[in-house]
Amino acid sequence: MRLFLITMALLLSSNVFGAKVVQGDYKNRKDVDAFIDRMVEKSDYSEAALVTLFSSVKKQSHLFERLNKPAEKELEWYQYRRIFIKDSRINQGIKFWRENKQLITEVAEKTGVPAEIMIAIIGVETFYGTYRGKDPVFDSLVTLAFDYPKREKFFARELEQFLLLVKEQSLETKSIVGSYAGAMGMPQFISSSYRHYAVDFDNDGQVNLFNSKPDILGSVANYFVKHGWRPKEAIAGPLQLQEKNTVDKLKPGVRTDYQWSDFAKNGLLSNTELSADTPVALIQLEQIDKTEYWAGFKNFYVITRYNHSELYAMAVYQLSLLIKDGMSR
Repeated sequence: MRLFLITMALLLSSNVFGAKVVQGDYKNRKDVDAFIDRMVEKSDYSEAALVTLFSSVKKQSHLFERLNKPAEKELEWYQYRRIFIKDSRINQGIKFWRENKQLITEVAEKTGVPAEIMIAIIGVETFYGTYRGKDPVFDSLVTLAFDYPKREKFFARELEQFLLLVKEQSLETKSIVGSYAGAMGMPQFISSSYRHYAVDFDNDGQVNLFNSKPDILGSVANYFVKHGWRPKEAIAGPLQLQEKNTVDKLKPGVRTDYQWSDFAKNGLLSNTELSADTPVALIQLEQIDKTEYWAGFKNFYVITRYNHSELYAMAVYQLSLLIKDGMSR
């Protein structure tokens, strides 16, 4: 009876001093209570409202294995590519473009981000909205913020951003589902990206990445613009490895730390003619029977701001080319 009365008091009062989580999987946790205290200080959440939310959280233990073994780190390029470069994803991308052609053209013209890149991002992330994830975002973020030490600071920040986001956009905290890492909507924005890069492209007063295609496409494009997208510039290009080469002296990565001339000096050539001082990155991709080398330019690096893997960025780029080619037929 005493526990019942305490719980009811927490639920009914909006100004409880020192209220703590007394039920659910995160009850009696000092770190959780401290987080709640900080949120009360820096936001307009009441302590009682947060205690109520946290009292209903169910620990999502299945997330740990998925975070420990992301496809981008577990797979080689030839394996990763098979997941995303498929006829079904290409054909659906073409269909999506045709069905939303006027809107996509408008966003591309306003932002300078190519239509095929926006479409490929949505295609890779959620198969054009078909697979948006099924994990409860709030419970997932609580689990990862307090029980995943490897990235607890990151997820604690995302949890804070999520709570602020649902207030700002009048969303239902407990009903939102997404990826195992807390990404949401058709373009799979994490909470901080949603708050900082999503835009109200349809001007209806709300930023809706779940159902508004103008907001979804406009937000993907804005994300790239804010990260330095260069309109009409190249993204990546294949390189030919000469028999006599010193490619082992170069370090693969996504940052444009080399100049175009460095590749030629080390036995990597291309049919593309560029200024010798053009900044480039060396992208190394493992096929079944050989290693591929690509030149990655500034725009390739920008794609990796969405997901820091070169495999991800290359999948987006190659899918975009195939979708664009299909649209021209």
